[in-house]
Amino acid sequence: MKVAYISCDNYEKYSEGYVDEESILLDYLLNKGLDVNRCIWNDPAIDWSQYEVAILKSPWDYHEQIDAFYEWLDTLQRLNVKLLNPVDTVRWNSDKHYLADISAAGLKVIPSVFFDKGSKPELLPVFEQLGTDKLIIKPCISAGAKNVAQVSLHDVISSQPAIHRLMEHESYFAQPFMHEIFDGEWALMFFNGKYSHCVLKMPGGGDFRVQHYHGGSITPATPHPTHIASAADYVARFAQGALYARVDGIICNGEFILMELELVEPFLYLDTNADAHEHFYEAVKSLSPALPQR
Repeated sequence: MKVAYISCDNYEKYSEGYVDEESILLDYLLNKGLDVNRCIWNDPAIDWSQYEVAILKSPWDYHEQIDAFYEWLDTLQRLNVKLLNPVDTVRWNSDKHYLADISAAGLKVIPSVFFDKGSKPELLPVFEQLGTDKLIIKPCISAGAKNVAQVSLHDVISSQPAIHRLMEHESYFAQPFMHEIFDGEWALMFFNGKYSHCVLKMPGGGDFRVQHYHGGSITPATPHPTHIASAADYVARFAQGALYARVDGIICNGEFILMELELVEPFLYLDTNADAHEHFYEAVKSLSPALPQR
């Protein structure tokens, strides 16, 4: 059985400063005996019909070419290539409107207000609606804190035109700024629905963003069992059949609150846990029983 290991063009640009998780995991799977090839998701020269399974590892530029990405998903589906994670799950998770679905299901999510592309909303009422004096405004299709804006109540009038200009190009959503982010963002990794490991991401340098290229730090962490159980609820409800899920959240008044459910291309921090690569491999085997066994 041939397996495609999905990456992106110019991978080095996106992975700069990271552990090369992609290459290390690929070598691990090869050493387990899998017939796996690294493939660029939008390479027109690839004959996808030769593959039976595709592992969606690092398509980190998908949000910059979203229509082409959706067409590629359709191609895999038409050719009966089994994508891990599933095509319908990936399509749903690629747009942050999914947060509204999770909230509607009764699970705890940071409250969000969505704005259509081309809209020019009055932001002042949004502060009252969300009960905050500071908004974080993000694109609905994005990654890595790209084009994230922070707007305070006292400068909303002067900031609004710039926000409207951003919305000319794509849809956005607003959330209240959660001060709990300074206590850290928890990222819990699940493989085929089973909890594997966790890291705590801390902002640094006075920034609220936790990405390392914004000064953030990442350390292995052990969540409270109740928070693991809470994170598992999101996976059970919205990531059925997923090879991996990364559940990102904060602890607010003792409860785990979802920031993002990452099912498309998250960094999995496999280097932070001695068993993580094996957990990943076992999940691949469970979801693709025809793969070679060792």
